[in-house]
Amino acid sequence: MAFCRKCGEAIDDEAVVCPYCKAPQMVRAEVSDDGGFLWGLLGFLVPVAGLVLFLAWKDSRPKTARAVGMGALVIGLIGALWFEFVLGVTLSAILHNIAFQLAHLQ
Repeated sequence: MAFCRKCGEAIDDEAVVCPYCKAPQMVRAEVSDDGGFLWGLLGFLVPVAGLVLFLAWKDSRPKTARAVGMGALVIGLIGALWFEFVLGVTLSAILHNIAFQLAHLQ
């Protein structure tokens, strides 16, 4: 149940004009929610934008929000795995160097 923007009377949700005061009502435009690949690509290339768009669209455009959020999530996971790999290699090299130096002290 909706209410008239001018007189406040209860009107039909789909009413374009109030039957009581004849005031035009706001017509809601249909929102496209196709969850397109390009939105996912945007989330992948610009993860911060993907996160912001996901939070902004999660209720009004759930498919598109999911696509852009998945793009941001994928790059976030790839970045985290890359960080762990680089950290592991670096720590391994440091520990190997320390062990090598300790072995040659004797």
